[in-house]
Amino acid sequence: MAAFDTTRTTYGSTGLFGRIGSLFNTVLASAVAWNDARVTRNTLGALSDRELADIGMCRGDIDEIANGKSLF
Repeated sequence: MAAFDTTRTTYGSTGLFGRIGSLFNTVLASAVAWNDARVTRNTLGALSDRELADIGMCRGDIDEIANGKSLF
């Protein structure tokens, strides 16, 4: 008669601490991305219309650029 040990995780799966760490990394990455978008929005928003035109943008492009969507 064969006996199987079913208390161990399978190869390649993560345990509780791995899932908690992954959740923490996801939350941290989201916070960093939000802050980067906020800084980009504030920096581009501080430029004059002439300065934005010099770099080929208008005020309506700021949100798309801050969210990582390239216009070009």
